[in-house]
Amino acid sequence: MLVEAQLPVAGTRAAVWAAIADIEGAARIISGIKQIEIVERPASGLVGLRWRETRILFGEPATVEKWVTAASENEYYTTRAEEKGFAFLTTMRITEGAGGVTVVSSHDSQPQTFSARLQAVFMGLFFKGVIRKAILQDLGDIKAAVEGR
Repeated sequence: MLVEAQLPVAGTRAAVWAAIADIEGAARIISGIKQIEIVERPASGLVGLRWRETRILFGEPATVEKWVTAASENEYYTTRAEEKGFAFLTTMRITEGAGGVTVVSSHDSQPQTFSARLQAVFMGLFFKGVIRKAILQDLGDIKAAVEGR
């Protein structure tokens, strides 16, 4: 199940990148993230960065380990997390056009087991809107941080 959202940001590509690539400081920017614990740092860049991220989901803390699988500075990065038979791929991308800079977030939940495939049908029916709302909240928090609000 792929869910995507985007939001224009009054800022430069570099300012947006600084906000989205600051994984260690994400809990200060994104209200939905309660804690970040770095597990492994790469020698340089983002690829290979591994961390545990805690969010409040349905009123309970949920922690998942994530890692950056691909990145291009000032353009995008992709993360992966695996839990309960799913692979969760998230991409944060910066686009720029005549209207300015836009930050785009896509979240792809990929079932890896038979049980997860069954759950994916339920997720698609009931949780797609919840996930999109959470993505938009994260993007709004990033926008506010970049725009100095």
